[in-house]
Amino acid sequence: MIILSALFSSSETGMMALNKYRLKHKVKQGHKGAIKAQKLLEKPDRLLGVILLGNNFVNIFASSIATIIAMRLIGEAGIALAAGILTLVILIFSEVAPKTLAALYPEKIAYPAAYVLEPLLKIFSPLVWFINFIANGFLRIFGVKVMQHDQDQHALSKEELQTLINEATGRLPKHYRSMLSGIMQLETITVEDVMIPKQDIYGIDVNEPLDKIVKRILKSPFTRIPVYRDNMDDELIGIINLRKMLPILTKPNLTLKDIIKATRPGYFIPETTTLNIQLSKFNKHKRHMALIVDEYGNLQGLLTLEDLLEEIVGKFSTDNREKVFNTIQTHKDGSITFDASEFIRDVNKTYQFDLPTDGPKTLNGLIQEELETLPMVGTCLKIGNYTIEVVETSNHAIEKIKLKEVDPTQRFK
Repeated sequence: MIILSALFSSSETGMMALNKYRLKHKVKQGHKGAIKAQKLLEKPDRLLGVILLGNNFVNIFASSIATIIAMRLIGEAGIALAAGILTLVILIFSEVAPKTLAALYPEKIAYPAAYVLEPLLKIFSPLVWFINFIANGFLRIFGVKVMQHDQDQHALSKEELQTLINEATGRLPKHYRSMLSGIMQLETITVEDVMIPKQDIYGIDVNEPLDKIVKRILKSPFTRIPVYRDNMDDELIGIINLRKMLPILTKPNLTLKDIIKATRPGYFIPETTTLNIQLSKFNKHKRHMALIVDEYGNLQGLLTLEDLLEEIVGKFSTDNREKVFNTIQTHKDGSITFDASEFIRDVNKTYQFDLPTDGPKTLNGLIQEELETLPMVGTCLKIGNYTIEVVETSNHAIEKIKLKEVDPTQRFK
């Protein structure tokens, strides 16, 4: 009876401790034990009913036998002794030990147990149904709704899935976890968060001399270049593809008209577009570059397919922002000197900081929003868990800042 009690106890814990997603995977692979276990778990009230029916029966039966043996050997005084010894034996060998084992190795216990529990459930189905009917009716008195197994109750929310990815240490390489997290965040990040600001766009002004235009095209670090007249905001002519442009540049009688003719109309998108939507639009329109405008139609920046994909796979090329990022200086006191035009999201991602990103996009904007003025050199302020000192300024902006994390342990709380 003690052995049977241990089997029922371990099967209960093993069944309930099964990883639902690993179970589904095993079922898809055709594992017979997993198929039976999943079928039993579809109606957990009936599964628990047959397990507890068997467990309580063998425990009570064992107690009855122990009482009879004790009375015959010792007399009435043996009843208390038998109850005490049996309680200890059942607790250790039929409850704690088997349930601990099942919690540690649920699959090794649950899958074989499913072969036994399935026929037992069929045999005692009427009795189990009656027990569950009374138990569920009792729960309804207290307003508890007893429903059958819902297939969607194990569906993960976005936050839960993110936690699952973060905790997949050892089973999933760090690079893959980072990629999955990047995909998860695409629907919350807008194009404004990752764009190249207007002042950093590498473009060509057609009012410049032709030889300077050709020289600028040949020296371009990018394959697609915006072409404009005087001001990019007022008259953007289009975008030239360097690969298609190079054969044209070899023409003996090259003219400005040839360059303008090779341009393709610009593709404009609003600054509030999320990255997941823009990724599908890039694919739909067969474009690799988009110009970002605000609600008034003013040009704010530029986004390339490469910038978008880097949010998933990380940096795989050297762009202007990465060159700026390489000028960062780390000091002995733990502080770091940043270019104030650096994007807050890039700083957070690289150094695992948690500077606020729901407002301004750059360190310069964050400081000016906090102080509501253009600060002088030497100005210090505290934002969250970080102290920031203004190191260098210009007439219109902060150029360099020194940032130090007050308590690094706070980021993990």
